[in-house]
Amino acid sequence: MGDVMSSPLPEAHFDVVASIAAVHHLPDLGAALARLASLTAPGGALVVIGCAKSGGPRDYLMDAVGVVQHQVLSRTRGHWHHTAPIKMTFPHTYAQVKRIASAVLPGMRWRRLPLFRYAIVWHKPV
Repeated sequence: MGDVMSSPLPEAHFDVVASIAAVHHLPDLGAALARLASLTAPGGALVVIGCAKSGGPRDYLMDAVGVVQHQVLSRTRGHWHHTAPIKMTFPHTYAQVKRIASAVLPGMRWRRLPLFRYAIVWHKPV
């Protein structure tokens, strides 16, 4: 186990690089996205599912959808209880994440998701 930012991983080697609810824990989002992109092979995909904080009316509306969705899913499929600590403070707003990702990953696709998440999909040029 190690830190993705400093582990000796092969550059441009992986067909798919995925980060699920992790990049907001790294100290520099731009550097983290650049590192993950550097690990992606030409023609490969980088997929990031991340968390951010709300910064405007659209975000708060999507948060409301997420609350309703969470309630429905919890009641129909059960709620998973775990012992891991939950950290709900995020360093960037959704708009800031999108702006940073656009600068680091030209041509990336951005999507704001319910349940307090966003998705970035980027394909490395061949």
